[in-house]
Amino acid sequence: MGTGVAAALKLAPTFQADNSVSSKRVPAPSPANSEGAISEIATLAPTGKSLPEFQGISQWLNSAPLAIADLKDKVVLVQFWTFACINCQRTLPYITQWHRQYAAQGLQIIGIHTPEFAFERDIGNIQRAIQQHQITYPVPLDNEFKTWHAYDNEYWPHLFLADRQGLLRYDHIGEGAYDQTEQTIRQLIG
Repeated sequence: MGTGVAAALKLAPTFQADNSVSSKRVPAPSPANSEGAISEIATLAPTGKSLPEFQGISQWLNSAPLAIADLKDKVVLVQFWTFACINCQRTLPYITQWHRQYAAQGLQIIGIHTPEFAFERDIGNIQRAIQQHQITYPVPLDNEFKTWHAYDNEYWPHLFLADRQGLLRYDHIGEGAYDQTEQTIRQLIG
């Protein structure tokens, strides 16, 4: 769905009594109350499924092309983002800090850039955003949404965290839960 910049409503999962998930439109936080109001949409239970392969990537920035097999024995944080999304922008300081702090201990961040708008497909704009936010981890460009679909993703930003065996252990939609995310990273790094 939208980034909050373009849309006044977001699509968020809601959990039913029978543990099924349905979608519900909820108001996006306004800029005036976004710090105090939760922009976090959901933190989902670990799935235990294997990390899906990266698909349809048109270009890799900050890295040679990677496959899931290249990430063996690493804790992997897959981040879906797009540079014009204000919610994504607010998460980037945390993600870049985790990269600096935990990469040497085995954390590999993959920042999958999936554009919402046409100007977000422009490589120059993406490179400027990467430089502006001091992103040094790999950024694959998912302009055709193939990796987005492989992950059954619907949101910006969206974090998926996998253990060293490549199994998804944490899934977070939106801003927030930074302490919980970092604690999970530390636990998985061991």
